[in-house]
Amino acid sequence: MKDKLSVTVDMELVEKLRTIVNTGKFRNKSHLVEYALNKLIEELES
Repeated sequence: MKDKLSVTVDMELVEKLRTIVNTGKFRNKSHLVEYALNKLIEELES
């Protein structure tokens, strides 16, 4: 199950996210952010 989350970030960061999404590794920005947050949590918990 997923829940919506609204965040505000700099346009420069949004452009970087779009560039990464356009490589095809991620379905969309939400997928990329979810992946990045999971990686951050893993790092903080270890």
